[in-house]
Amino acid sequence: MTEMTKELTTEQREELIQTLKARFEKNMDRHEGLEWEKVQAKLEAAPEKMASLYNMEETGGEPDVVGYDEQAGAYIFYDCCAESPKGRRKVCYDRQAQESRKKNKPENNAEDMATSMGVELLTEEQYRKLQQLGEFDKKTSSWVQTPANIRKLGGALFCDRRYDTVFLYHNGAESYYSARGFRGSLRV
Repeated sequence: MTEMTKELTTEQREELIQTLKARFEKNMDRHEGLEWEKVQAKLEAAPEKMASLYNMEETGGEPDVVGYDEQAGAYIFYDCCAESPKGRRKVCYDRQAQESRKKNKPENNAEDMATSMGVELLTEEQYRKLQQLGEFDKKTSSWVQTPANIRKLGGALFCDRRYDTVFLYHNGAESYYSARGFRGSLRV
């Protein structure tokens, strides 16, 4: 399993802030009414969240602010890359599914990777919200959080966008494909 960064150097923090700021300013339609200075202040006060964002970035997620939860006082980040993050593809859904494969086991699984990164898999609702901000996963697909009753029966859920429509599908949780990964969410 790929080791995720838990602590950033000063240089990594500064570079990440610049990357996130540039993405924030380029995509103002994703977070209308929010101010970068307030986002940056929250980030600088939460080094563990910065490490999670760094891991999202390093695996190809292109995280960006997609909202603000006033009740919790938290900014919400999603992976906003056009296709499922390259560094998180070819994974089955969870460890149980990974261990159940007799041969051709994937190197990792979506749930463990998300946990090691300090993020959560998007829910179906979050995935659909992301799709309102642009067109994502037109060639790839992304695992989404799967209800326990479906997982108990061996299945898992994933989404993509085809024919200008967002689809929710099912597959065996142990399946993995070169074009399927997962997108994460993080609250800061």
